[in-house]
Amino acid sequence: MLTDQQQAQFWKDGYLLVEQAVEPTTLLALQTEFNAWVDESCQHTKPYGKQLDGRPRFDVEPGHCADKPGLRRVNSPIEISDTYFDVMASSHMTDCVADLIGPNIKSHHTKINSKLPGGATQVKWHQDFPFTPHSNDDLITALLMVDEVTDENGPLEVIPGSHQGDIHSLWHNGVFTGAVADTIAEESQRHAIKCTGPAGSVCLMHTRLLHGSAPNRSKLPRTLFICVYSAEDAIPYANNPVPNQYEGLVVKGEQTHRVRSVAYNIPLPQKPTTASFFDQQGSTGDTAL
Repeated sequence: MLTDQQQAQFWKDGYLLVEQAVEPTTLLALQTEFNAWVDESCQHTKPYGKQLDGRPRFDVEPGHCADKPGLRRVNSPIEISDTYFDVMASSHMTDCVADLIGPNIKSHHTKINSKLPGGATQVKWHQDFPFTPHSNDDLITALLMVDEVTDENGPLEVIPGSHQGDIHSLWHNGVFTGAVADTIAEESQRHAIKCTGPAGSVCLMHTRLLHGSAPNRSKLPRTLFICVYSAEDAIPYANNPVPNQYEGLVVKGEQTHRVRSVAYNIPLPQKPTTASFFDQQGSTGDTAL
């Protein structure tokens, strides 16, 4: 699926945008199912449903109501939707991931992060790897754009090449904040690159890439179907923040029953006790360290 040039670009920058990662009919099905979940959320005033560990499957932001729905997270949509499962397991997006960290890859977890029009939710600067440490860092977060992503509706923002630098702690003053220190965040914001594209595009992101995103101040929704994949020989060191029945499912290649390790030293993460990590990022730990 990917040319040699695209693969080289990914390893240089730590991310790569690929358009038309799913078929138009599949994209429409993804949009239709998510819109149905938004309609369903209007019947609730707080996070609801149940995922594998008993925490809510559907997370809503403060102020959510029927007149202004704020559905911001669906945990493990692949457990409740054949369409989302098929995209995770056997789409062009899956083939692209295999080109980068294959030939043997497996699923770790999936989620939908959405910013509906006027939504206040932002994602503070962080790296994914401290949330999901493995024996090696051949992990890719694939962010499929279910909606068009523009400069105004809260796009992913990244720091090219940051995947080759330090792994930054998400702990500050004994609190797991899910975000890097303020000084790092401020420096990142000054050099941020926005990742935009038409619906159906996917941004393939290295697990160590610094990234974040601003609230959606536009009238357009910004919904991402996020799939986290690892090389088959990358073994998790911490509990899955989004536990699911498909963790470890080999979606490309074969099971080798081997482990590959690289050297690094980071504190273990704290699994969220609520529906999503958005509450952790809203904690009061002083990150100006």
